[in-house]
Amino acid sequence: MKAATVVPGRPELSAVTELPDPVPQPGELLVRGLLVGFCDIDRDVTERAHGLLPPGQDRMVLFHESVGRVVHAPSISGFQEGDYVVGVVRRPDPQPCEACTAGQWDFCLNGEYTERGIKELDGFGAQQWTVEPQFAIKVAPALGDLGVLTEPASVVAKAWEQADMIGRRAYFAPRHALVTSAGAIGLLGALLGAQRGLDMHVLDHATEGPKPDLVRALGATYHTSLDDLGCEPDVVIEATGSGQVVFELLQHTARNSITVLTGSTGHHRTVPFPAAAIDNELMLDNDVVLGSVNANLRHYNQAVQALTGADRNWLGSLISRRIPLGDWTEVFEAGPDEVKVVVDLQA
Repeated sequence: MKAATVVPGRPELSAVTELPDPVPQPGELLVRGLLVGFCDIDRDVTERAHGLLPPGQDRMVLFHESVGRVVHAPSISGFQEGDYVVGVVRRPDPQPCEACTAGQWDFCLNGEYTERGIKELDGFGAQQWTVEPQFAIKVAPALGDLGVLTEPASVVAKAWEQADMIGRRAYFAPRHALVTSAGAIGLLGALLGAQRGLDMHVLDHATEGPKPDLVRALGATYHTSLDDLGCEPDVVIEATGSGQVVFELLQHTARNSITVLTGSTGHHRTVPFPAAAIDNELMLDNDVVLGSVNANLRHYNQAVQALTGADRNWLGSLISRRIPLGDWTEVFEAGPDEVKVVVDLQA
């Protein structure tokens, strides 16, 4: 079979590699890979050595956003041949910490977890892959290969859940919500907010192209400046990874607001930090700012539910380009107007 492989930190070695067909271990599923999605983490792994090779290997199969169809399933697995499935990215550490033991590996305490296509495990960018049933998520047939949006949707499902949990600390009846960035994470975050019946706003720098229309199709309002919000958001899903944006946001939020950080810059960068002003903003208004990364099974299932309930044509519009596996390195040329670029593993 063919696979998209990389050596972390050596982008010039990225290639299509012929690998042996995988043989499932007892109890595992064998999956025919359909699509994988590209995100900035894949760029970080490839170009900035963010990832770690699997032990004993000199290359790694890339990509962590997946969808495929089951080719072989053990009778007791709960899956059947032909099921659409998504692979869960993170695995608990070998000697699980308390959080991993509780099934919350997204809150791993010791950092010894592994991740498909990122940290010590091959990813899903291959024409076939195997997965343990407990780390496979079934996707509704009606969703089909748009299930490739499940992993990014799981990230914002967790973000919204965290906001809900923190909101229960006191009286909290959010009306307005803001998502920063109209990329895949931002738009999926806006989708989940719209499904909750909130007055949704999306901030992005694009003035033309598909992004403003995708936002408006949700019934949300598109902005290119915080100054024209026209409201004080109660919940913010921050997806740019920009420290400067975060600082500016806190001056526009409502009292008792909750801001969830889901974006990462992918590199170290120092920005001026107005500590006193931020401290006063958080303290005097009872504001909360928290970081949220990765997801566990609960969030994947929430993501599938949200995607299944969304307009399929709108979801399909999020996929800007489909690249055949033989040309997969073209993902790094994604333009500013593109939302989600995917690789067709069978093309």
